[in-house]
Amino acid sequence: MDIPATMIPIAGMLMVLAIVGIVFWYRGREKELQVHQDMRIREMEHQRKIKELELEVEKEKTRRAADKSA
Repeated sequence: MDIPATMIPIAGMLMVLAIVGIVFWYRGREKELQVHQDMRIREMEHQRKIKELELEVEKEKTRRAADKSA
């Protein structure tokens, strides 16, 4: 198995670059998943607030209808 002497340093550099690339990809993926989780939490909070507002609107409609009939 004859490996040219220039291939060893090149292979070493490529291995380091591959490891750095994998680490950056992993960190980026973690950040992406965290952003998605935060967005889901915000969306759920938003939906809860919308439901609360809809309930308030219905209560107000009911109250106004009761005031008109009285």
